Amino acid sequence: GVHEPPRGPVEEALAEIWRDLLGLDVIGRHDNFFALGGHSLLAVTLLERMRQRGLHADVRTLFSTPTLSELAESTEEIQEIRL
Repeated sequence: GVHEPPRGPVEEALAEIWRDLLGLDVIGRHDNFFALGGHSLLAVTLLERMRQRGLHADVRTLFSTPTLSELAESTEEIQEIRL
């Protein structure tokens, strides 16, 4: 598909974490965490990194909405996002 860059602060924050964890340069909003090489161990790290930024999602959410844009929509902001 066509690459669409992340939109909005939550998608941007998630993309930054994904790039770091997955060792990728570019993350699109329709990219799937698991298709990019994410696995359950990385998922735990991802959720922990999200929590550190005030973003809350659980493992079930990640598995049911593994694309960046869907995960961002399902993510609850606990507080102001710290970038």
